[in-house]
Amino acid sequence: MTTIKRKLWTRLEDSTPVYKYTMTNSKGASATVCNIGAAIVSINVPDRNGKMGDVVLGYMKGESYIADGPCMGKCPGRYANRIANGKFSLDGVEYTLPINNGPNHLHGGPEGFQNKVWESRKRKDGVEFKYVAADGEMGYPGNMVVVARYEWSEDCELRLTFTAKSDKDTIVNLTNHAYFNLDGSKNILRHSLRLNAGAYLPTDSSLIPLGEPEAVKGTPMDFRRYKSLGKDIKKDFPALNYGKGYDACYLVDGYVEGQLQKAAELFSKRSGRKLSVYTTQPGVQIYTGNWLEGCPVGKRLRKYGDYSGVAIECQHFPDSPNHEDFPSTTLKAGKTFHEAIIFAFSVSEDGE
Repeated sequence: MTTIKRKLWTRLEDSTPVYKYTMTNSKGASATVCNIGAAIVSINVPDRNGKMGDVVLGYMKGESYIADGPCMGKCPGRYANRIANGKFSLDGVEYTLPINNGPNHLHGGPEGFQNKVWESRKRKDGVEFKYVAADGEMGYPGNMVVVARYEWSEDCELRLTFTAKSDKDTIVNLTNHAYFNLDGSKNILRHSLRLNAGAYLPTDSSLIPLGEPEAVKGTPMDFRRYKSLGKDIKKDFPALNYGKGYDACYLVDGYVEGQLQKAAELFSKRSGRKLSVYTTQPGVQIYTGNWLEGCPVGKRLRKYGDYSGVAIECQHFPDSPNHEDFPSTTLKAGKTFHEAIIFAFSVSEDGE
C-alpha cells in the first residue's frame, strides 16, 4: 500500500506555495515530486544490500527549481528539446518562438512549463499536476491543458503519464528531465547504459537534427549492449564534440504509437541498482549532464559538477515540426495527447 504525504516546502517571493508530495511503498522506498515544473525531486530505493539511497539529483532549496539551466527533474514544455531558429509552420501559419539556446528554441522557452508552478493534488493513489497554457504563451497556438500524473508502486516503479488537450491545432512534446545517479558517486561515467536503439539522429553543431537517422553500429554512439558512459565520451566524434559528451536523440527500436517499449537500462555495479525505462514515445534523449557545473546547490549541500548525473528523456524527436518524415508532434484541436514513461528500479549483480 502506497502512502502519500503532502508538505509545504517553501513559498516563492509572491507567496505562491511550493508543495512536495512523498509517495512511500510498504518497503520504505519512496518518490518525491513537487509542483514547480511537476518535478521529480528525489527517489529513494534500496541497493543490493538493502540500504536506501537517493538516485536523482536535486536542489537544496525549492526556489532553485525556478529558471535553472539544467531543468532539474522537471517536465519541460510546451515542446521539450529544440526547435530550429524558433520557427515552425502549422496549418499554413508560421509561428515564432523565443530563442533561448544558441540560435534555437529549447524546452518551450524561458517561461516554459518547467518554470511554472502547477496546480497539484493527491488523486486515486497518485499525484496529479495540472498546468493551463494560454493561447500565444511563448508563441504557441491554442489554450492547452496539461496533466502530469505520477504513481509509485510496491515494485519501485514510478509511472508518469501525460495528457494534454488544446482548443486550437498546436504542437506538443513532453518528457521528464530527471538526472540519475544510482550510487551517489561524483559522476556517472562508470555507470553502464544499454539502449533499445540501433539508430540515432545526427545533428548540426547547435544540436538540430540534420535529417535521416544513422546506425549506431561502429560508432561511439552504440549502446545496444551495456557500455560504461565514460568509455567513449571523449572520442573525437561530431555528436560528442558538439555537446562535450552525450546529448543525442536515439530512435527506440520497434516503436508503435501508444505501445510501451523498453527504451533504456542504466546500471551501477557499485550499488547494484538498476533502472529500466519504458515509454510509449519514439525517442530517448541521452544527456550526460555535460554542463551541470555551477548549477544551484544540491541536496545535502552537495555541489554538482559536469557528468554528476545522466538524463534519460523519453520524448518525440527534436525539431519534429520542421521534419515531415519524423513522427508527428501535432495535436489537433479537441484531441487528447497521451504518453507514458515508467522508471522501474531493481537490483542486479551484472545488469542482466
